Amino acid sequence: MDGQQNGRKPLDTAEIGALAHLYRAEIYRSTIWRTRLDTTTNWSVVTLGVALSITFSSPQASPLPLVLVGILIIFFLMLEARRYRYFNVWRARCRWMELNFMAPMLRDGDLRLDTGWQDRLAEDYRRPAYHVSLRTAIGRRIRRNYFWILLIQTVAYQGKLGVHPTPLQSAAELLERAAIGPIPGWLVLGIGLAYCLSWGAIALWSLGEDRKRARWRQDPLGMG
Repeated sequence: MDGQQNGRKPLDTAEIGALAHLYRAEIYRSTIWRTRLDTTTNWSVVTLGVALSITFSSPQASPLPLVLVGILIIFFLMLEARRYRYFNVWRARCRWMELNFMAPMLRDGDLRLDTGWQDRLAEDYRRPAYHVSLRTAIGRRIRRNYFWILLIQTVAYQGKLGVHPTPLQSAAELLERAAIGPIPGWLVLGIGLAYCLSWGAIALWSLGEDRKRARWRQDPLGMG
């Protein structure tokens, strides 16, 4: 085997079996954390649904619940991004073993220890660390789930201001309806615009980072 040619002791049957069990453990952990990701997404959907029900329950109902639910969505998004960073560690390890252990063994009948993939995996176990930043994790969750949640929230809020209690007639009336207590309508709308643009900017930034990471993964020692 190539491992013998490079002075590395080839894996025996027991070690291969241990690695197979390690792969199963990582698959289990990634599955658990994947379930946790779905849970926070469900919380966001449910709370948004409650806010929609309250806001559109009558023409006189306030649009304020759709504004306040944004705070909960931010909280759930941050929680989900943190969970995603953990999930990404287990997923990366599984994928690493699939690419460098399972696939070469099935295709070539060789573990290809000469590439040094096992050293990279061992280092990840010795010094575990997140494989993506929090900002990247937030951007990924926005692109994959929260874009639609934020879009529904925004459209529903604008729709509420536009049709209740009567169809909108002027821009001045829009600002009047958007006002929250002593906070003027133009400031509320401005904060809402910044709210949407900031999450959109993070999503676009993370998309660029993911494309860079995709090119970096072509390096045989890259992981994650």
